[in-house]
Amino acid sequence: MKLTVIGTGYVGLVTGTCLAETGNHVVCVDTDARKVEMLRKGLVPIYEPGLKEIIERNVSKGRLEFTTDLLSCMDDSEVLMIAVGTPPGEDGSADLSYVLQVAEQIGRNLKSYKIIVNKSTVPVGSGDLVRETIRKHTSIDFDVVSNPEFLKEGDAINDFLKPDRIVIGVSSARAEEVMRKLYAPFHRTGHRVISMDVRSAELTKYAANAMLATKITFMNEIANLCEECGADVNHVRFGIGSDKRIGPHFLFAGIGYGGSCFPKDVQALSRIGERFKSPLKILHAVHEVNDHQRLRLAEKVVKRFGEDLTGLKFAVWGLSFKPRTDDMREAPSIYIIEELHERGARLEVYDPQAMENARPILGDKVHFHDDNYSCLNGADALLICTEWQEFREPDFAVIKSQLRRPIIFDGRNLFEPANMRELGFEYFGIGRQ
Repeated sequence: MKLTVIGTGYVGLVTGTCLAETGNHVVCVDTDARKVEMLRKGLVPIYEPGLKEIIERNVSKGRLEFTTDLLSCMDDSEVLMIAVGTPPGEDGSADLSYVLQVAEQIGRNLKSYKIIVNKSTVPVGSGDLVRETIRKHTSIDFDVVSNPEFLKEGDAINDFLKPDRIVIGVSSARAEEVMRKLYAPFHRTGHRVISMDVRSAELTKYAANAMLATKITFMNEIANLCEECGADVNHVRFGIGSDKRIGPHFLFAGIGYGGSCFPKDVQALSRIGERFKSPLKILHAVHEVNDHQRLRLAEKVVKRFGEDLTGLKFAVWGLSFKPRTDDMREAPSIYIIEELHERGARLEVYDPQAMENARPILGDKVHFHDDNYSCLNGADALLICTEWQEFREPDFAVIKSQLRRPIIFDGRNLFEPANMRELGFEYFGIGRQ
C-alpha cells in the first residue's frame, strides 16, 4: 500500500517507519526542511531505541522517503495520515490549527478518493471538523478515520509492531476494509483491531491516557499517606497489584508523571468535559496532585537541609521525564531543579540521553557532566529523578566517597531502604520509611 504520513514528530516518524517495515511504501512529509534533510541523511532528531536502524533499513530499500512537498506524493497515496502536533492552548484544550491547516491543503488538492486518518491526538468532534474543512474545497469523495496511537516513549517500536489493540474509528465500510488490510500484519496471532465510530475512537485515546495518569497519581497519594502512617508503598503496591481487577502496571510511586501525553491529555479531556457540560472532577484532582508531587523530592531536601540552600551542592541523576527517551517535556526534574536553584543550591546534573534537550531549558541553573559519577564530587546529596537502567546498580562505595555527606533522595524508589542504611547512607524514598 502507498501511504503519506504528514508530520515527522514522534508519532509520525514512528508510524511511518513501522508501516514501511511491513512492506508499504511510505512518504513522510514535514514543513521543516532542515529536519527532512537530516532524516534523508539518516540522522534521527529524537532518541527512540531501534528507530534509527529501522529508518536506515527502509530508506535503503526504497520503502521510506522524506519530503517537504505534500502535493508530490498525495495523488499516489491511498491513505493520508495526519500526525502533526496538537499542543495545549492557554486553557489546556488541544490546539487543532495544524491539523486543520493540513486538512485545508488536502481539500484544495484532492483529485481522487482518499482515506484521511487522524493519528494526532484530537478532541471529540475533530473528525467532523476535518471533514468539513476538506469538504469546503472539494466535491471528491473521501473518508475521515480516527486511528489514535498508543505508543510508550522508550518502547514505541515494540508497541507499534506488537500492539495490544489497534483502534479505528470509521464511518464507512470502505474505509474500514482498507484500514483492516493496512494493519493485518500486526495482528496475525489475534484479532486486535477494534472498530468503532469516529467520536468513540477520539475519546478512547484521551480516556486511556487519563486512566493511566490517574493510576500513577493515586499511588503517589497512597505513597504520601504511607510516609505519614508508617506503611511501605512497595508492600501496598504488591498487595493491590496482585488483584487481577487492578493489575501491577502503573502503580509505581514517584515524583509525578511528565512527557508530551499525560499532562496535555489530562487537561484536554477536562476541557472536553467542560465543553459538553459534563465536568470530570477526578481529572482536576489528578492534575492538581501531580503538580504538587513533582516538587515532593525538593520538599524532602528542604526538610532535611532547611529553607535556605545557599552554599549547598546537589548531584542530580536523570533529567528526562522517563528512561529510554531524551524527552524533557514536563519532566519532573525541571521543577525540582528550579525549586532548589531558587533557594540558592548549586546543581550538578547528568542524563544518558537528554542533556542536549535539557540545556536550553535549564541553562545556567545547572552544571552538566559527562558521566553520573563526576557530578557527585563534593555534593551534599544525590537526587535521583529518572530510573535509567544504569542507575539501578551503581558503585555505592564510589558514591559514598564522592559525596560530602552520604545522603540520597531517591525519587524513583530504586533502592531498598534497609540496604541503604546498612551501607551507611541516609536514604529518602517516596512512600517508604
